[in-house]
Amino acid sequence: MPSLPPAPTLEYAFEARVSVTPALEAGPIDAGRRRIIPITGGTVEGPRLIGTVIPGGADWQIVYADGTIDLTARYTIAATDGTLIGVVNRGLRRAAPETLARLAAGETVDPALVYFRTTPVFEAPAGPHHWLARSIFVATAQRHPAGVLLRFFEVL
Repeated sequence: MPSLPPAPTLEYAFEARVSVTPALEAGPIDAGRRRIIPITGGTVEGPRLIGTVIPGGADWQIVYADGTIDLTARYTIAATDGTLIGVVNRGLRRAAPETLARLAAGETVDPALVYFRTTPVFEAPAGPHHWLARSIFVATAQRHPAGVLLRFFEVL
């Protein structure tokens, strides 16, 4: 019997503290309600990447009837060496209705009460940050009143 491939493990790479403005409510669409959240900047820090989030990205969300959010955020990270790294980050956020109500009211809630996970894909040129474009990543996230904290992990 052939051996099985190993189970994946995660290695912490960095975190991003992304600043946002209030959601733009675009209204109902077939799947739910469309929201667009402008990204105004942020910081990136960790053992494998340091930089800033460039203003100008956005998080496009579909809010389903049960409050679950299907999101796609697109933004750019400027590493400290000047390299520009594109990010497309898809994810889901769901929680109990009372927890979602607290988030909507601008409260910070215990992240254990919210399932908020993403699957980022990075576009990086050849050079010291190219490893980002050559690996699979997952991230955990936590919503705060003025932004989102994301912790990125490389899947090994």
